[in-house]
Amino acid sequence: MKATNLVKSLHSLIEQKVPTFLWGAPGIGKSSIVREIAKEKNVGFIDLRLALMDPTDLKGIPFYDKESHTALWAPPAFLPKEGEGILFLDELNSAAPAVQSSAYQLILDRRIGEYELPDGWAIVAAGNREGDRGVTYKMPSPLANRFVHFELEVDVDDWREWAYKNEIDPKIIAYISYKNEHLFTFDPRSDTKSFATPRSWEYVNKILNAKLSSDVILDSLSGAVGKDVAVGFLSFIKVMDKLPDIDAILNGKGSKYPEEIDVLYSLSSALVSGVLKDESKLDNLLNYTLELKGEFAVMIVQDLQRNGLTMEHSPAFKEWVQKFSYLLT
Repeated sequence: MKATNLVKSLHSLIEQKVPTFLWGAPGIGKSSIVREIAKEKNVGFIDLRLALMDPTDLKGIPFYDKESHTALWAPPAFLPKEGEGILFLDELNSAAPAVQSSAYQLILDRRIGEYELPDGWAIVAAGNREGDRGVTYKMPSPLANRFVHFELEVDVDDWREWAYKNEIDPKIIAYISYKNEHLFTFDPRSDTKSFATPRSWEYVNKILNAKLSSDVILDSLSGAVGKDVAVGFLSFIKVMDKLPDIDAILNGKGSKYPEEIDVLYSLSSALVSGVLKDESKLDNLLNYTLELKGEFAVMIVQDLQRNGLTMEHSPAFKEWVQKFSYLLT
């Protein structure tokens, strides 16, 4: 399932407190999606990495109660006591079977030991698939049956929308737009430790912001996304020197129109990023795209619309629609 459709489903199921399980390869944004939903709902978010836990970490430790002469369980402090939120059980199927058993009681009964999950909290779990070269345990059928299961797919359009919202470097967005297959290069049959995923491209963004010297930049990028992808990316960003003046275009003074496909991808990403930062430049951008290759003019407008920018009020957009309507059908 694409991330955009998954988010819609999760919003409703979390509201109804239906336990859900997200399956997917490493690094594709499972935890980020759930964290963003909690942020949008303005509710709490607790991320528990069950693969790092012992059974007593979740259930608590027993102690002797003098008044009742019984053994009680002291619940862990990290579990929520009140309010609303999402309890995210990450790497559930990578946890030891004993930990999964403890989680089973929490998911099934919404309680464990002396602890009871507040009514306002929903449970979402996630894990890698058995073929993803990670440490996993087969999930018991009774536990699996307590969830609604979704498998998250990597989708370039969804990632581009996310990347613009999170101000990922336009060079990265341009490269992935040009080379879709390099967004996710994980191969479970390979022993390569570095491979491209949405998460590792975030690392690339941070590496670029670190402004490393030219003699170490290739090795640093290779450590994030693999050498072949790093070489391709560095070769691609050299075309940025061929870009027309972005500021001039956004100020209504642009007149150069490149023909090279890789340059056009870079130009499109840079222009979208520029308008998202200053929406007053929209008309200037739309007027410029009237002479741009049609598929790139459409891609620019669609990227802006996916990021919530409305343009129906713009006179320039009416002219734009008249020219490119044949590409929208």
